Parts: sequence; C-alpha cells; structure tokens
Amino acid sequence: MSVLSRLPYEWLVGLRYIRSARKSGRNRFISFISLISMAGIALGVAALIVVMSVMNGFQKEVRDKMLSVLPHIEIYDTYGSLPDWQGTALEVMKNPDVKGAAPYIMAQAMLTRSDRVQGVIVRGIVPSEEVKVSDVARQVKTGSFESLQPGTFNIVIGIGLSRQLRAFVGDKITLIAPQGQLTPAGMIPRLKQFTISGVFDVGHHMLDTSQAFISMEDGMKMFQQEAPNGLRLRIRDMYQAPVVAWEISKQLNNSDLLVRDWSRMNRNWFAAVQMEKRMMFIILLLIVAVAAFNLVSTLVMTVTEKQADIAIMRTLGASPRSIMKIFMIQGAIAGILGTLIGVSGGILIAVNIDVIVPFIESLFGFHFLPKDIYMISTLPSDLQLGDVLFTSGAAIILAFLATLYPSWSASRVNPAEALRYE
Repeated sequence: MSVLSRLPYEWLVGLRYIRSARKSGRNRFISFISLISMAGIALGVAALIVVMSVMNGFQKEVRDKMLSVLPHIEIYDTYGSLPDWQGTALEVMKNPDVKGAAPYIMAQAMLTRSDRVQGVIVRGIVPSEEVKVSDVARQVKTGSFESLQPGTFNIVIGIGLSRQLRAFVGDKITLIAPQGQLTPAGMIPRLKQFTISGVFDVGHHMLDTSQAFISMEDGMKMFQQEAPNGLRLRIRDMYQAPVVAWEISKQLNNSDLLVRDWSRMNRNWFAAVQMEKRMMFIILLLIVAVAAFNLVSTLVMTVTEKQADIAIMRTLGASPRSIMKIFMIQGAIAGILGTLIGVSGGILIAVNIDVIVPFIESLFGFHFLPKDIYMISTLPSDLQLGDVLFTSGAAIILAFLATLYPSWSASRVNPAEALRYE
C-alpha cells in the first residue's frame, strides 16, 4: 500500500488538483497563474533572505572594524583626568572578563599641511599598552606604531587622512589644539609640528579619515593635561560588554568614574542600522505578501472551475469542512513549495555573494560600494538561521491566510445550483 493511499481523501483531492492532468485551455491558464504565484513567493523569500544577510554582514563588518580601533569599554573621570590610572587598571583587571587595559588622552584638533586642513580626533596612547586593547598596531601599513615615543612628537594617521592631506611617512604636519595660548598679542591657538611616523588602514572610511595617534606624554603637553582622561578596556566577549561594564561600575564603586560600553558609545549608529533592517524587512515582506495573495485569484478561479466536482463530492457526503480543507491544502502546498524554492535560492546566493558580486562588478565595470562614499568597500554577508526561519515562516503564514477566503467560498457552494446546468 502506497503512502498516498493512506492519506485522508482531502489531501488526495488537493494534491490531484495541483497536478491536474486535464488539458483544457482554462486549466492551463489556472496552472500558469499558480506557477507565477509560486515564483513570486520564491523570488520574494530569496530577496528577503539575501538582503537580511547582507545587512547582517554590513553591521558585523562595520562593527568589527570599528572595534579594532575603538574600545570595548571605556572608563573616564567626570573631571576629565584620571591620575591613578595604574591603580584603576589593576582593580579592573581583577574581573575575569577583562583582557587588557590602557590609558588614553582624547581631544579634537585640526591637522594642516600647506593649504589643506582636516579635523581629527587625536588619541594620546602608550604603544606598549595600546596593543592590549586595539588592533591598530597590526593595521599600520607603512611606518611603525612603536615610533610614538615621548618627546619625539611623531604621529600615526589613517590612510584616508594621509591622502586628504597628501602627507606620508616622513612628512611634517601641523597639529592645532583647541586650547588657546595667552600672549601679549591676545589668545592664539596652540600649534606644534609633528612628523608622520606611520599610516594605518582599518578599512573603515570614517575611522581612516578622522583618527590620529600620538604619544600620551606628547598629548599631555599639547593639550595641557596632567594625567590621562581614562582607560580603554578590551574584554573576552564583545557581546557581553553591557553586562561587564555594569559589573565594573559596581566593582569600582566610585561615583566620579563613568563606565560605558561600545554599544552606548555608538548607540545612534546601531539604532539607525536596526531601524533600517526592520524597515527593509517590512518592505520586502510586502513583496512576499503580494505574491502570496496572488494565490487568492488562482484558488478563486479553481473553485469556479471545480464547482461541479464540489457538488458531486457534497452529494457523496463530503462536509463543507472537508471541501474547505481540499482548497486550503492546494493553496498551502503551492505556498510551501514557493517558500522552499525561495529559501534554497536565497541561501545559495547569500553564502556565495563574495563570488557573485565581484563577478558582476567585473562584468559591468562598476563598484556597488565605492570606498570613498561608504564605510566599507566590499559587500559582506552574514546568513543567520533565525532570519531564514522567520522569513520562511512569515511566507507560509501569508500563503495560508490567502487560502482562507477561496476555501470558505468553495465550502458554501450549493450542490443543486452547481449541477443545474451540468
């Protein structure tokens, strides 16, 4: 006995209607509309999976590049100075989740060379300590990060900044501090000439054009500070940063020290990305909804054509509920098949996007993400199981909802009326 023969008759009839062998022109047209509906669902689901994967990849890529320079957690004093940073670092390192701690000075300034001026964020650091909390030393392409020694007045800048200023390793640039210097002629800005001793390339356009590093001692002289602003921390799991930051704030028990993690420091950016992701999901889900509700027209036409069959089944004892099941099964199977095809295609594209996109770029001679405009220059992808399951579930639910009205309409067919002209 075959598996099909064990199924309830509603399933058998519903499957038969899907693979109907009748060759009438009307039946072929209905089958064509059904295939179009399935193709629409498949394309919508595939597009949704690919776009969500790309947005996940974009967020992950930018976050990782940002956190290769920026700290996981930052501790700073409300008065802008942390004289006993060594003691605070020893206290913080007692937390098992903390891998490293390093002091820093941070200030806004301007870099000039010839007639070119660029605003930057200058970080004063200790190279031997900074390697514990960031990867910028490994991202120096020319020159040396260890050259940032006290009294040398060397500076390491990003590759984007280097190109904008047309200044490279060995060139002199002028750093202008916002703190003024009082002279008999009045208040004048503080100027100091620095030598470029290294150029780093993070791969994040904003960081490569806005960050510069100098020795912490040189920074204290330049910005008239007597101690570091605070500590930068790196932890074992960046995703646990909010929890670890809360633990550290309780551990320090000092109201003058503020602790913030990377998700708070970049809250606006991550909130904007999450909002964009939700909106893209809703927009693309509407495409799936339109394709799913094309099943309504398909099933309405099928019900109209099968009225005589419905009347005969009702005469033989089929209940309205059974008739409704038949057409719900027909529509649901079409939706499920379209969803499965879309999921397969979406996954295939998402996992191979690093091959597909360069091929299209080389074929047509353009770049999807120019590096001088976007934060990253490659199209990343991060396929997540949750997105696939949620997308496929939403598509199947929409397809099921699309079957309700036609199926209910079929269950209301009057046998006598349907067979009157047969």
